[in-house]
Amino acid sequence: MPLTVQVLAVLEAMEKAGIKPVDTLTPAAARAQFLTMATARRKTSTPVGRTEDRVISANGRDIPIRLYWPNAGRTGPLPAIVYFHGGGHVIGNIETHDEVTRAYCAGANALVVSVHYAKGPEHRFPAAVEDARAALDWLHAEAAALGVDARRLAVAGDSAGGNLAALAAFHVRDSGLPPLALQVLVYPVVDFGFGGASYKRYAEGYGLVSAKAMAWFRAHYLGKPEDALDWRASPIRAASFADLAPAVVVTAECDVLHDEGLAYIAALRAAGVPVEHHTYAGVIHGFFVMSPAVDEAGRAQRALIDRLRDAFR
Repeated sequence: MPLTVQVLAVLEAMEKAGIKPVDTLTPAAARAQFLTMATARRKTSTPVGRTEDRVISANGRDIPIRLYWPNAGRTGPLPAIVYFHGGGHVIGNIETHDEVTRAYCAGANALVVSVHYAKGPEHRFPAAVEDARAALDWLHAEAAALGVDARRLAVAGDSAGGNLAALAAFHVRDSGLPPLALQVLVYPVVDFGFGGASYKRYAEGYGLVSAKAMAWFRAHYLGKPEDALDWRASPIRAASFADLAPAVVVTAECDVLHDEGLAYIAALRAAGVPVEHHTYAGVIHGFFVMSPAVDEAGRAQRALIDRLRDAFR
């Protein structure tokens, strides 16, 4: 299917604004450009009860987090979502995904913990994975103090954040923590081997996340080529997917990551993990944060919020 009219308009606006391919930039310049894009896109701000910035100390690093509290009005402990933002493990932060986390908080009536995990090239693999695990451990340790029901937790993320959310689900399974209610993976990076045919179909011309961009992200995130074979970088290579939390996986049709998303769904289902697949035609990688410019973004967010609410019941 061709790109939607709205996606084409977004790409045209990016070109007019002088947005450069990330693989032509330094990490610092790519981060600044991503933040500028996110700020320009933000037309409204979903209201929540309050936000609070904190810092977790783990792995010899400080990990900034932001807590999003839903509006008052419910009694009893809250469900909670640990959210990992996208950005290829190199760019992005809490601010670039502030509106998405607000939507999750308000829509699912849950506490959201947005994690500013370590990024390459300053902190290469597996630093981000360690920070994701630390965030889950911290939330479990602080659940009572935060008024959170530790039996109703979910992890969520997009792209690189989907990678970390998937790996967080393995951590919960393998560490003996109470099972997650749900893992929400939006076009996740699950194979740094870049083997899917979609890498050829959508290599260029479909937004900023091109085949070249993914190679740039990989070069700044992984420490050495063989890291791509480590399941903690490429969860599709895990020895077993059995007993992982139920999953919802979102794929975009015109995305280099499309086929690895399908492969991950197949691996989860083969292991008996319940998986709900939401696919959107004519859209590109990154569409999920393009609301309100792209209608599919709003539809995808509402669908995931509904699924989270169901899981928390």
